[in-house]
Amino acid sequence: MALKSFVEVHPESHFPIQNLPYGVFKPQPASSPRPGVAIGDFVLDLSEIASAGLFHGPLLKNSDAFHQPNLNKFVSLGRPAWKEARATLQKLLSETEPTLRDNAALRQKSLLPVSSVELLLPVVIGDYTDFFTSLHHTKNCGLIFRGPQTPVLENWYHLPVAYHGRASSVVISGTDIVRPRGQAHPSGGSPPYFGPSLKLDFELEMATVVGPGNELGKPVDINNAEDHIFGLVLLNDWSARDIQAWEYIPLGPFLGKNFGTTISPWIVTLEALEPFTCEAPKQDPPPLPYLTEKESKIYDISLEVHIKPAEQENSSVVTRSNLKHLYWTLTQQLAHHTINGCNLRPGDLLGTGTVSGPEPESRGCLLELTWNGQNALSLNGLDRKFLEDGDVVVLTGYCKGNGYTIGFGTCSGKIVPPAP
Repeated sequence: MALKSFVEVHPESHFPIQNLPYGVFKPQPASSPRPGVAIGDFVLDLSEIASAGLFHGPLLKNSDAFHQPNLNKFVSLGRPAWKEARATLQKLLSETEPTLRDNAALRQKSLLPVSSVELLLPVVIGDYTDFFTSLHHTKNCGLIFRGPQTPVLENWYHLPVAYHGRASSVVISGTDIVRPRGQAHPSGGSPPYFGPSLKLDFELEMATVVGPGNELGKPVDINNAEDHIFGLVLLNDWSARDIQAWEYIPLGPFLGKNFGTTISPWIVTLEALEPFTCEAPKQDPPPLPYLTEKESKIYDISLEVHIKPAEQENSSVVTRSNLKHLYWTLTQQLAHHTINGCNLRPGDLLGTGTVSGPEPESRGCLLELTWNGQNALSLNGLDRKFLEDGDVVVLTGYCKGNGYTIGFGTCSGKIVPPAP
């Protein structure tokens, strides 16, 4: 019989008992932050569950991981502790278990409507890295900027390309994004343009949240890399394409990227995603031994992007893609990141890069969808080449099957003009 919770969960909810993603929230504006898990339209306060002595397994019985203002300590404990917590929570929330179901006082303290709480960044992000691992996105960008001769450079097929991002500007879903100012290409013989970006874009991504790190100088073995991944979030790496195009040679993205990156509030664990694994795309040429996996897998996660202009009541779906289109796997990304001895730490964020698919409607950013502004995109009759002030961009992701949905909720942000 399928596992079912005593908490009422709508059939289309992203957060059934099979999911139980982790986040951090405040019950009241003056409250201290605390960890929780999503179940239906509620959040379960893990600090209350811990205070009630209900984490009584050997790894968590004496732990204060759920009395922290973030999830960093919990994610650092590793997969055995994560599995113990998941088993405990699934049992507590199941319809056949009376411990929480029949304790009205504890239910009132620990089960809160998610609409009544403030969701926060789930981890303290010490470092943020953004990869470039979708072959379709890479090809399209190469065609736009370099032409058909060499759309994908030779090194891309041998290693997961990435750049080091700015962790301080990673924000939680719902945070406004201020249109950045910067320089762009000169026109004719004039000086470079300076002002608000005229080519502001979204990027449909997901991101790995690192669990246990590795010591400086000690790379993570590719076949152990999964044990260093706590879970995944949705990620929108906002991009100012005009600023980026002028500045990125020779050293890569800087001000065109670091003004804002948005993540979803709930971290979906690999345990919850395990039923939705699929074989990763074949890599040709075969990767070097340190990137060769015994089992090369990715996750079948449907991804969508919606844009709602300020002057419209309804949003338009502009992209439908899937994480399975990635060329380089999440574990290859992590192993490659450490092969030079770089030390990852709990809570670090590794973005996948834009997740584009093979069809035009699966392109993961406006740069591709409008072919760098050559073609307009219609939003219920309104044309868009790039984002305008007041536009709200919403990313969502989910897996369906086995009679339930494992989802990530939403990752949203509204474009607002820079201060005068």
